[in-house]
Amino acid sequence: MRQLARITRRALFGGLAGLVFLAGPALADRAGDVSRLITALRFEETIEIMRDEGLRYGGEVGQEMLAEGELARWDAIVAQVYDRDTMQTKVTEGFTAALDGVDLAPLLTFFEGPGQEIVALELAARKSLLDPEVETATEKLYSQMVKDGDVLVERVDVFIDDSDLIERNVTGALNANLVFYTGLADGGGFDLPEADMLADIWAQEEDMRKQTEIWLRSFLVLAYQPLARSKLEAYIALYQSPAGRDLNRALFAAYDGMYEDLSYQLGRAVALQMQGEDL
Repeated sequence: MRQLARITRRALFGGLAGLVFLAGPALADRAGDVSRLITALRFEETIEIMRDEGLRYGGEVGQEMLAEGELARWDAIVAQVYDRDTMQTKVTEGFTAALDGVDLAPLLTFFEGPGQEIVALELAARKSLLDPEVETATEKLYSQMVKDGDVLVERVDVFIDDSDLIERNVTGALNANLVFYTGLADGGGFDLPEADMLADIWAQEEDMRKQTEIWLRSFLVLAYQPLARSKLEAYIALYQSPAGRDLNRALFAAYDGMYEDLSYQLGRAVALQMQGEDL
């Protein structure tokens, strides 16, 4: 656009006329590239795992906040909140918007090639952590690797720090908690001033940060343990590059947006269920 500003009006008109004919194929190519990246990153399988996590979490919320008589239809309501098609659409739209203007070529080259193994390992690790016993064992494994001075621990820390994964995850979780309270209030669950909501959420920050640090480091160690060191270094280098930073930003924008929607709907569902109503 800066180059267009320097040329004559006549040339600009000619350029725009050309864009009328080129926009269709160009936009189609762009949409196709985004779709290829989504496929390479295996969003559909990621959403399925996140849905399983959400169903478990929603069940725990119901047990904590609802009376026994209010739980009869709760599982069905939680399943309605964590609708896989809605989740997929929200993430896809958010990811596509966040990638606007980003050069996708290096991302496609990596994730349609060597990145496939890494994505598969991450998915397998996250799915296995749905089992509480595996999660506990993985945390013990990580602690032992720290004591042993395993080099993988240091490389995982580099990966986490480069992408600011702890801070981004904690911020996303705090925001999701806020919109949960908002949904609870909007549904008539309680009338709590926003200042009190914020105070309660910030009181959770320290504990949430500790949980995030433990879970994230344990998860990444579990995922990358089988990976050849050269492949892990290539992955770290990707996320240190401009393209990797753009991808990291886009992923958080997409998934944080989805989680905030889900949290609001879950909070509202709790409130309505307390009053004997459905979504």
